[in-house]
Amino acid sequence: MIVKVCGMRNPDNIRQVDILQSVNWMGFIFWPHSKRFASEFPEYMPIHTKRVGVFVDEDIEQVKRIADDYALDLIQLHGHESPDYCQQLREWEIIKAFNIATPSDLESTKPYEGIADYFLFDTKGKSVGGNGEKFDWNVLNHYNGDTPFLLSGGIGPDDAERIKALFALDGFPIDKCIGIDLNSGFETAPAMKDTALLRSFLSQLTH
Repeated sequence: MIVKVCGMRNPDNIRQVDILQSVNWMGFIFWPHSKRFASEFPEYMPIHTKRVGVFVDEDIEQVKRIADDYALDLIQLHGHESPDYCQQLREWEIIKAFNIATPSDLESTKPYEGIADYFLFDTKGKSVGGNGEKFDWNVLNHYNGDTPFLLSGGIGPDDAERIKALFALDGFPIDKCIGIDLNSGFETAPAMKDTALLRSFLSQLTH
């Protein structure tokens, strides 16, 4: 299972999370309206985990510049970016995020099949992301696409057993759910992750 820890900014905190063995991807948010906006280049960038840049309806040339400057491995698009927009960024692996509340919301993924490398399913809320709330994960029983996805939306320290139970449910597309996205549920303050909580959660998830 891919574990992505998103919304990083503080150099020391980045270093602490980077050495956690079960963390595979680390996300940096380049949307100025986010409380976790990575406004400055950190003194330390991850070397053990892949780097993910999160953008929301950003100018495509600006996305490319930031992706080069930060040596990003993946680009996550969390706005209304079109399939053509995604196609122009194929130099990087692409995560296309969708805000989900009902089965009908999954229909919006279809134009991105074969273009995005991964989908990310987040909670439909007031903000485009980082709402800290879960959606009804049973909705994903209706997902029949071919693109693998990450589960996001308010996952917290007490959810390890719930996630493991989800994978045991009849009808859940376990072959397509290849990871989870962790953010506000593990913070002591915006963009500051509690590494002890992360370590404990990841231990429960894998045992």
